[in-house]
Amino acid sequence: MIRQLRLICCIICVHFSANGQDPIFSQYFLFPETMNPGFSGFMETTYLGIIHRSQWPELGLKLDTQYGFMNTWIEGMNSGVGVNIISHKENFADYRFTQVNFNYAYRVKLNDEWFFRPAIEYGLVTKSYDFSDLTLQDQINISSGSVLLSSIDPLAYNDKTTYNDFSAGMVFNNESFWFGLSMKHLNRPNISFVKNPDAKLERFFSFNTGYEIRLSDHFDLFNLPYETSLLIASNYMQQGDFNRLDLGASLLFERLILGATVVSNPNKINSKSHLVTSLNFLMGLQYEKFRFAFSYDANVSRIGQTKGIFEFSLTYQFDLNIKCFGCPNYGRLMH
Repeated sequence: MIRQLRLICCIICVHFSANGQDPIFSQYFLFPETMNPGFSGFMETTYLGIIHRSQWPELGLKLDTQYGFMNTWIEGMNSGVGVNIISHKENFADYRFTQVNFNYAYRVKLNDEWFFRPAIEYGLVTKSYDFSDLTLQDQINISSGSVLLSSIDPLAYNDKTTYNDFSAGMVFNNESFWFGLSMKHLNRPNISFVKNPDAKLERFFSFNTGYEIRLSDHFDLFNLPYETSLLIASNYMQQGDFNRLDLGASLLFERLILGATVVSNPNKINSKSHLVTSLNFLMGLQYEKFRFAFSYDANVSRIGQTKGIFEFSLTYQFDLNIKCFGCPNYGRLMH
C-alpha cells in the first residue's frame, strides 16, 4: 500500500510541476530576484543570502526548499550579475529538484527619476525520484497473486531528468516606487521522466510592485526613529490554471522589520477554492551587515492541519553605505 501511495505522490509531483508549482517564497520582497531577474545587482553592491522554507509538515507531504544567491554590480558595464541555486525536496516521495540560475541585468536611465532594468536568466535543472521502492503495474501477476522483482516500465529506468530553462524580466523604478514583470520557462522545457512531449512546463508570469513611504514625512512619530518607513508590496502570479495574489505591508524601524501579507486565489478554479488561502507574518532583525528574518504562513483554507509554512533567511551586504542611482530608499529592506 505504501508503494502505491508513493507512486501516486510521484504522479502528483510531476503534474503540479508542470501546471503551477514553481516554489514561491513568502519573503519574496526581501529576495525579489526569486521572482524577477531584473533585481540582479539592484543594490549596486555585492550581497548574498540563504533562505530555508519548510511547508506543510503535518500533512505527511512535507516540502523543504532552500535558496541561496549572490549578486554583484559591475559599474564599468552598468550591469548587475548574479548566480543562485534552489533545492526542493518532497520528503514522503523522495522527489528532488535542483536548479542553478545565472542572471544578467542592465540599467537604463530613462530620465532624472526613472530607471529601466531588463534582464535575462539561464537555468540548468535536475530532478529525480527514487523509484526503487515502488511496485509498478507490470510487476503484479493477477493470476498467481505474486509480485515480480523487476519491471520493464520506463519509470523504473528513468528516475532522473535534466533540462535547460530560460527566463526574462524587467524592472522600472525610481527612488520610492518600482514595478516589475517577469516570465519564467520561456522555452517550455519537457519535464517528463520519460519521453513524453505533452509534459511541457507551463510558463510562469508575475507582476510585482512596491512603494515605500517614510512616515515622518506625513506623521508625528513621537519616539520612533526618523527613518521609520512603511513598505507596501504586491505580487500577482499566474502559471497555467493556477494563480496567486499577495498583498502585504512591512514596517521598517531602525533595526527591526515587522510585516504581514494576505495570500489569495483570485480566479478560484472551482466552487471549493478559497479566495484567501493564508495569512503570512514576518519579523526581521538587522545587525551591522547581517539581516535575519523569520516568517510564518498560517493556513486558513480547508486543506487541513498543516502547521503552516516556516521560512528562515540570512543575508549579508558588503557595503551598507553604497549610494546607488535610482535605488528605492526601501532597498534597506533587501540588505
